Amino acid sequence: MEAGGARAPPPFWAGGPAPGQAYIPGGPGPAAGLLPFARTLTPMVTGTSVLGAKFDGGVIIAADMVGSYGSLARFRSISRLLKVNDTTMLGASGDYADFQYLKQIIDQMVIDEELLGDGHSYSPKAIHSWLTRVMYNRRSKINPLWNTVVIGGYYNGESFLGYVDMLGVAYEAPTLATGYGAYLAQPLMREVLDKKPSLTKEEARDLIERCMKILYYRDARSFNRYEVAIATEKGVEVEGPLTLEANWEIAHLVSGFE
Repeated sequence: MEAGGARAPPPFWAGGPAPGQAYIPGGPGPAAGLLPFARTLTPMVTGTSVLGAKFDGGVIIAADMVGSYGSLARFRSISRLLKVNDTTMLGASGDYADFQYLKQIIDQMVIDEELLGDGHSYSPKAIHSWLTRVMYNRRSKINPLWNTVVIGGYYNGESFLGYVDMLGVAYEAPTLATGYGAYLAQPLMREVLDKKPSLTKEEARDLIERCMKILYYRDARSFNRYEVAIATEKGVEVEGPLTLEANWEIAHLVSGFE
């Protein structure tokens, strides 16, 4: 209402809570029925290292199959590898729910691309480039996808192995490792490639399996059940679950951590 040309002031407690309700200063009023925005501050179910290596005529990546809830090995048969199409594959460490979200989006992208029927498909470089934009976009919204992704593939006669983390940091390399594997497995793989820059498929697989076994011994969040994905000119093949043969006979001799 107006009196004498002046607008009446609003009620003193406009937008305030009703009796018994909580009040959020500067936040949306209770009438809006909204809560403050929520962000992932700590991942819940997580996966540990993903390893990748190039070889002569293809790429191999591997990841174990455990989903850890804190320090509890809660889920022991989850897959962290994804076959995108006949030329591209990827593996992810970090929050498993965010990986499932990414998987749904990529699966739908592949379906949409195939429906066009133009003879083209997503290459490993295309998926890698797209993931850098997605990760950086979510990071810029202060709502990152809590994953580190290794993308591998074989396209037009070339092997590709790329890395993208939750901030959008990306690069390519002959060998890659995420999580704890970046500290334990990556030096071992680099040492082998320094001595022999071009590996055969069998040598690359033996190297990856050796690194997976070392991570099983040393990484408390790893597991002895794992999957391997191999991309060659014949396509992408995911193998698993496979089991590592471990020997714990000398475990009782390890001391100094009690």
